[in-house]
Amino acid sequence: QIIDAVVAARILNATLVVPKLDQTSFWKDASDFAEIFNADWFISFLSKDVRIVKELPKIGGKLWAPHRMRVPRKCTQRCYLNRVLPALVKKHVVRLTKFDYRLANRLDSDLQKLRCRVNYHALRFTDPIQEMGEKIIQRMRERSTYFIALHLRFEPDMLAFSGCYYGGGEKEKRELGVIRKRWKTLHASNPEKERRHGRCPLTPEEVGLMLRALGYRKNVHIYVASGDIYGGAKTLAPLKALFPNLHTKETVTSKDELAPFSKYSSRMAALDFIVCDGSDAFVTNNNGNMAKILAGRRRYLGHKRTIRPNARKLYSLFLSRGNMSWDAFSSKVHMAQKGFMGEPKELRPGRGEFHENPTTCICEN
Repeated sequence: QIIDAVVAARILNATLVVPKLDQTSFWKDASDFAEIFNADWFISFLSKDVRIVKELPKIGGKLWAPHRMRVPRKCTQRCYLNRVLPALVKKHVVRLTKFDYRLANRLDSDLQKLRCRVNYHALRFTDPIQEMGEKIIQRMRERSTYFIALHLRFEPDMLAFSGCYYGGGEKEKRELGVIRKRWKTLHASNPEKERRHGRCPLTPEEVGLMLRALGYRKNVHIYVASGDIYGGAKTLAPLKALFPNLHTKETVTSKDELAPFSKYSSRMAALDFIVCDGSDAFVTNNNGNMAKILAGRRRYLGHKRTIRPNARKLYSLFLSRGNMSWDAFSSKVHMAQKGFMGEPKELRPGRGEFHENPTTCICEN
């Protein structure tokens, strides 16, 4: 959203006010932009592309109330010029609300390259976050020269949003149903159909089985990037049985070290982001925003493997696993995962979100 806000300002030839972060969502984090990102670097690095200010300036001695408006999803350059520019000229200050996916995927190459400058160069975490993240990577390297980062995405909000069911009976349906009510536009879901179509996150056990079938051995070290896992230690136990060397930011740091970050979900997520980016192999259990941004980053900054479960094909394999040998299961998992293993030329230009596959910014060779 921040990346696309910069590009929108460039299209409109407007001054951008440093974006305000959502502080009322499910995670309820009061952090502002400058508490997560280095605001001065952000402004100076992009100074030749877009004029950015920290606060809305006074105009004629008074603070103008922004004109609030929402642009359609996947709005093109022409769309911004036709819809937003007239309001900006008339009202002087425009506040674009709900800014997720409010910019088209395909843009002119100079704007795509601006996306890359913002994403991979202008957005830097604050020094305390960056230093703590690098410290966690160093401690993972002390345990093993090679480590996997797993973005498990098995928190209550994700499971509620997906509408999937994981066998927890009425208690699970009731608990996740309460959370699900916050998305008023969500349709009633058919959990079995969602799972069959690959729209559900894999369980921790299923992720572990996939990795073992792909050839990762029991002694590999895995960093689990996650908030509070639904079901806690009980849910994680099958994964831990498959891979005993499981780590989290809480297990490789002390309480005192995490204290400046632990009350802020966005800062904790930033630490996970840094460690996932620094891992040898990154495994995502949900192709959401963080996973897409990391996949693109790992392509852009020198190729590193990113594994996405082909949940649709794996679903039937997990159901019939008891009817085949381990070797047969492993072979079928390898086949199911073709095209989902993060090979350098796996995605064709123009396919998928630009943030995941920044082809305009990567040399062909």
